[in-house]
Amino acid sequence: MTDIKNICISDFDYELPDERIAKFPLAHRDESKLLIYRSGQISEAVFKQLPDCLPADALLVFNNTQVIQARLIFRKATGAHIEIFCLEPKEPADYALAFSQQGACVWNCLTGNAKRWKEGKLTCRSQRAELTAEKLRTSGELHEIRFEWSPPDWTFADVLEHFGELPIPPYLHRKTEESDKQNYQTVYSKIKGSVAAPTAGLHFTPAVLNALKNKGVKTEDLTLHVGAGTFKPVKSTTLEGHEMHTETFSVKKSTIAQLIENEGHIYAVGTTSVRTLESLYFIGAYLKSHPDASPDALAVGQWMPYSQHEQTTGREALSALLASMDRLHLDILTSHTQIMIAPGYRFRIVSGMLTNFHQPKSTLLLLISAFIGDAWRKVYDYALRNDFRFLSYGDSSLLEAQACNIR
Repeated sequence: MTDIKNICISDFDYELPDERIAKFPLAHRDESKLLIYRSGQISEAVFKQLPDCLPADALLVFNNTQVIQARLIFRKATGAHIEIFCLEPKEPADYALAFSQQGACVWNCLTGNAKRWKEGKLTCRSQRAELTAEKLRTSGELHEIRFEWSPPDWTFADVLEHFGELPIPPYLHRKTEESDKQNYQTVYSKIKGSVAAPTAGLHFTPAVLNALKNKGVKTEDLTLHVGAGTFKPVKSTTLEGHEMHTETFSVKKSTIAQLIENEGHIYAVGTTSVRTLESLYFIGAYLKSHPDASPDALAVGQWMPYSQHEQTTGREALSALLASMDRLHLDILTSHTQIMIAPGYRFRIVSGMLTNFHQPKSTLLLLISAFIGDAWRKVYDYALRNDFRFLSYGDSSLLEAQACNIR
């Protein structure tokens, strides 16, 4: 693990001109460019040709999370603007329960201009509703905030829909527009909870999904609620000084069974799906050795992949996970992951991925490097030379792992 922690983030830098960052999506999602990296070779396609680029026995795994209007703006009597960014529910901690709450709830939040809000309640009013925010306690950058609102029959989902603003990535350097409410959601989003979109999925259209079905490509979904930490830059010189964000995920038992059945042919749509699928391995490997472990003991820590030298295969780990879910009568596994995937990591579940082009010196770029090795530079150089659009609203890539990176 020492070698992993000593990785220098400066080794994963590249020049990204501002004009290469896509500020808006294309008018037609599936007309975006698709870079294909397979067997060390690069080729190009248009995203709507994806079904022709995948083997018929592929299993595509999507993240069905839905972005919420998580940014709330309050104005104090002094005129100061206070921005509250809802990250995750605290009371109740369950996402579905939190969104269905009426009258009041508590969330962990980030707060902009926090120095101007020492104490007291903030209030936001419209002709139809009123929302107040009270800061309960602070831990590091996180503020625990209690929200109360009227009308009392509104749910918190209604409150966010009415008062909230969709948070688009900060590197777009623009305000959210009405079009972002549709453009910054995948067409298959279902479960509310993310503050950032799983952007690899933004290229899919009903027509592409239908074409995949007609070809016989199998699909499954899971849920990982993307946190603001996905944009957190690595400020330390080496990885050891960077703390990964923790995210909540849920996976159905039937999906895990499909992963076993389609071993070696699993394509993750986006890095969030990659992180979830690979986290399942470590949960299953732990259960293989500790079959009576409770669900509360199954979170995946940042350095877990490097502190445990598991000989367990992916199939064995997933089978142990299924057995545990049967014992506990669970149809859905819900857990947390802080997994760091960096060069030196060995993939146990994922053999291919769809992903956009990521920021320099980011943990997402480290994940790509772990997947295709030093070829990430070859891929990114090609994309820059050939007019690919970068970051959340940019183009996509279909990457297949080096054989040596799969265990």
